[in-house]
Amino acid sequence: MSYRKELEKYRDLDEDKILGALTEEELRALEDELEELDPDNALLPAGLRQRDQTKKTPTGPFRREELMAHLEKQAKDVKDREDLVPFTGEKRGKAWVPKQKPIDPVLESVTLEPELEEALANASDAELCDIAAILGMHTLMSNQQYYEALGSSTIVNKEGLNSVIKPTQYKPVPDEEPNSTDVEETLERIKNNDPELEEVNLNNIKNIPIPTLKAYAKALKTNTYVHKFSIVGTRSNDPVALALADMLKANGVLKSLNVESNFISGSGILALVEALQHNTSLIELRIDNQSQPLGNKVEMEIANMLEKNTSLLKFGYHFTQQGPRLRCACMSTKKLLLYPHML
Repeated sequence: MSYRKELEKYRDLDEDKILGALTEEELRALEDELEELDPDNALLPAGLRQRDQTKKTPTGPFRREELMAHLEKQAKDVKDREDLVPFTGEKRGKAWVPKQKPIDPVLESVTLEPELEEALANASDAELCDIAAILGMHTLMSNQQYYEALGSSTIVNKEGLNSVIKPTQYKPVPDEEPNSTDVEETLERIKNNDPELEEVNLNNIKNIPIPTLKAYAKALKTNTYVHKFSIVGTRSNDPVALALADMLKANGVLKSLNVESNFISGSGILALVEALQHNTSLIELRIDNQSQPLGNKVEMEIANMLEKNTSLLKFGYHFTQQGPRLRCACMSTKKLLLYPHML
């Protein structure tokens, strides 16, 4: 009880009055005591891990040239330490010599006559397979040569063709050429309702701004000639999907829309599917391979809307949940065509 009585006299103290009466040194000492530091956090700078204990006043302004001159003079004044083992330039130990692969004396002594070398150089595949079968060198053939030799009528000896080791060498496939569509020119043609423009392909063009993609959606509202619109791999997001959903509510000509491989979330996908209730012209919609999974709730909503839709014939999406997948599989047997890799 006596301890509590001692504490009661501090309840009515005026902290502001006490702080106002402290000197600058007392305030600095109080700040050091109240400062919260974390000495164990290696990610913090040294000034936030421990208190500043350097109370020494500076001797003068910092001069880099004078400091460098002082350090250079100090380094010259210190004598070099003598080496424990003086360097004389003498090479010690054995020089490394790479090992040479042993050469088979039998193969080294084998030489062919010029006529045989010329005959082997000009031999056809069928003749080489025949020779390989006779000599038992069938394991040096590729798969393609092996099966061609089995089905060939010009090779007489086929008894040695009983195993294959060497794989077939496939030709490298060149990279796909970049999309050469002029984004600005195509947008103007859509706005001007060009009758010769029926398909718009902006696939894999990475640098299209989001406002430009939204302008495409706005221009398609009044366009009466474009039947197919594809923006695969253009980094489209939810604002673009919402703009396309508004476009589907007003457009009555578009038949195919492809927004695969983008950054559209579940809300954007739902907006696109909900817009199908107000659209009777679209027969193909592809929305697969977005940056994040849609989840069970969104997929169930997609399945519900697809059951109510009467105009869509092709739908491209890989359902990750069993329930929506089975419901759409039942629909695919009736009216809706799902792509083979979507189920």
